[in-house]
Amino acid sequence: MKKIKKIINKKNKSKIVCLTAYSKNIAEEVDKYVDIVLVGDSLGSVLYNYSTTRKVTLTEMINHSKSVRLGVKKSLMVVDMPFNTYSTPNAALKNAKKIIKETKCDAVKLEGGKKIIHQIKLLTKNKVPVMGHLGLLPQSTKGKFKSKGKTTKEINQLINDALLLQNNGVFAIVLECIKTPIAKQITKNLDIPTIGIGSSVHCDGQVLVTDDLIGLNQTKIKFVKQFLNVKKYINAGLRKYASEVRSKKYPTKKHSY
Repeated sequence: MKKIKKIINKKNKSKIVCLTAYSKNIAEEVDKYVDIVLVGDSLGSVLYNYSTTRKVTLTEMINHSKSVRLGVKKSLMVVDMPFNTYSTPNAALKNAKKIIKETKCDAVKLEGGKKIIHQIKLLTKNKVPVMGHLGLLPQSTKGKFKSKGKTTKEINQLINDALLLQNNGVFAIVLECIKTPIAKQITKNLDIPTIGIGSSVHCDGQVLVTDDLIGLNQTKIKFVKQFLNVKKYINAGLRKYASEVRSKKYPTKKHSY
């Protein structure tokens, strides 16, 4: 709970940095710079080339989270609950407990507001730390992804859902692809922090998929900024290896038993 309180206390003080990790090696590096490490169900598209996060299984999430846990020492570790694992309150509690027990994560994340409020209530009542997720909901969206907060109905629903989640014990909320004025208003209205992704600088923090920002995963999504082209360095190493093998420069006696 100390790590969660630390995140909550950052609101209005300093920006919260969040990135994804799906393995120990990446988690070790990410952990040095962030406040939250998210094992996102985005691993479905990033690692498995799934057309939708709906295909991600509980077993896949748990296995990747176990690996990530080995690399996370200081940050808050949050795990996405995959599609169809929290369709009912009892299912949500059973699967959330399973995730926490097997991965030793600090919290779970669920997508939705009013539609899953009974699930949220039961989880928080049983002292399961929950991060919310509003706006674009990849597990629920079919077809092309579109930003949220364009119509009066959408705006009112987003604002009401955010307050509803807060009032039922969620410690933070991811706001995905929500129009800037609405994301700003929601952030201002809440006592808990918001973590933006495509929802402007006005959120209390930001999250991105690590593979996207380092250029390992090629994407044209608007909110993604590529901070590094890691493929350039990977290719350089692979090219040198292949060349030395073919020219018999590797392995030398130093690398042989």
